[in-house]
Amino acid sequence: MEALEQLRTWVRESDNIVFFGGAGVSTESGIPDFRSVDGLYHQQYDYPPETILSHTFYRRMPEEFYRFYRAKMLCLDAKPNAAHLKLAQWEREGKLKAVVTQNIDGLHQAAGSKVVLELHGSVLRNYCESCGKFYDAQYILNSEGVPTCSCGGSIKPDVVLYEEGLNQKTLTDAVRYISEADVLIVGGTSLAVYPAAGLLDYYRGKKLVLVNKTPTPKDSMADLIVQGSIGEIFSQMD
Repeated sequence: MEALEQLRTWVRESDNIVFFGGAGVSTESGIPDFRSVDGLYHQQYDYPPETILSHTFYRRMPEEFYRFYRAKMLCLDAKPNAAHLKLAQWEREGKLKAVVTQNIDGLHQAAGSKVVLELHGSVLRNYCESCGKFYDAQYILNSEGVPTCSCGGSIKPDVVLYEEGLNQKTLTDAVRYISEADVLIVGGTSLAVYPAAGLLDYYRGKKLVLVNKTPTPKDSMADLIVQGSIGEIFSQMD
């Protein structure tokens, strides 16, 4: 496959790669992409996922929010796949500078990656809205109704909900890494969600690689398109 060979060459020759990934990186670890319609939502929930995962809904109907959140967003048994492991390997080898991710599952860190910019936060971090005390994901999973802190306050996941702004420092760091990258590999994302998709506009290099199963709105910007499963493609890399 010519495109794969080209990608191998670029990776081999570079020591300044940045990876920008979306839900497709996690689905291969068995984590459902709530955007894809699986019919379950319509049977179990009265609202679409985008509504439930909004700031307004979280405030108005916290119990229903947490019912969905526990059932759909906490996949704590998931393991890193070939893509996560390869990225961690490249970082150890001094080739990869950072992973910028839209995912909230912590699998990049589980694979060994150290520089991970989580645009949308992480389900592994949860904080009391009153006193700021930290709680892990297992505590949320095992709680009932709205999880509460020992101080009596409500606990909120450190996840960016719809209507909430991204963390400015994370965004600034992501822009810096992307703008300074030699090779930018974008994988497993439809590039339809803003402001995340807009990060590609900061790339100044000439080696923009899109790895995805289906075409994206940014394909015309790409210097190289490798179509297929990101796990399979990364398992064939050096």
